[in-house]
Amino acid sequence: MKMSKQFPLNALRVFEAVARHGSFTRASEELGMTQTAVSYQIKLLEDNIGEALFLRQTRQIALTETGERLLPKTREGFELLREAVALARQTAEDVLEIHSTPTFASHWLARHLGKFQLKYPHIAVRLQRSKNGRDLNRESGDVAIYISAKPLPGLACDPILNLNYTPMLSPALAASIGGIHEPADLLKLPWISAGDDWPMEWLTAAGVTSPGKITNQFNAFGALDLQAGAAIAGHGIAMLSSFYVAEDLLTGRLIQPFDVFVSDGETYWLTYPTSRRNTSKIKAFHQWLKEELPPLTHDAA
Repeated sequence: MKMSKQFPLNALRVFEAVARHGSFTRASEELGMTQTAVSYQIKLLEDNIGEALFLRQTRQIALTETGERLLPKTREGFELLREAVALARQTAEDVLEIHSTPTFASHWLARHLGKFQLKYPHIAVRLQRSKNGRDLNRESGDVAIYISAKPLPGLACDPILNLNYTPMLSPALAASIGGIHEPADLLKLPWISAGDDWPMEWLTAAGVTSPGKITNQFNAFGALDLQAGAAIAGHGIAMLSSFYVAEDLLTGRLIQPFDVFVSDGETYWLTYPTSRRNTSKIKAFHQWLKEELPPLTHDAA
């Protein structure tokens, strides 16, 4: 049977094993093949080359001159392939590619990842800011941080964080009306709109009856850093979480007048392909997040 002239990789793999062991039997055991299958692959390779590769002798085999010429480069080639695969496995295991929504990436994750790398020095981290809801079954990356009320279909989704929010403002803005003494005082000041009903929900939770119309001075739809920056500049009251602005509260750039909080009902999820649930670097990152992040404040969907 004449084999096509395409590269006979599988037959070369069998040839290298037979030559290394000097035995069809031991080669078949290593490769998990029958001796008949091993012999067939050698015959295919010999037909492809047009020369015999082994001298079949009683109870032993020996390489022909053609086999002797073929073996060194074949052995070298498979060693290079083994090294390439080992390097690829090592690289895949040693680099953790994280995709995260911009706010979480810049305001928390980038500032804390050094702790993860100190704890797991063998894992290099590649952090990318990306859109919410990245499909890791189709797009690159090991894990992604995703924000939603519900888990993302088709991926493993572990809840890692949910936040509560309360009004915050600059000390100067509070002083402009003689200070904030009760929740209703906040109605005297402009609010920074985030395109939602949080201010009304919070005022109701704080016991303000018939709060009426809220004045919006500045729109910052879905951009927490813009809301916080506008509040620090004294442009209005923003619904913020101390998780993101703890330093601003500590330094006095912002004040939090009341310990009344409302939830946006959303959860931060660590997402990854379900087939990679037991990957060691993903398990390590998930465990580290649970250790570093505050406890979940409500059950995820």
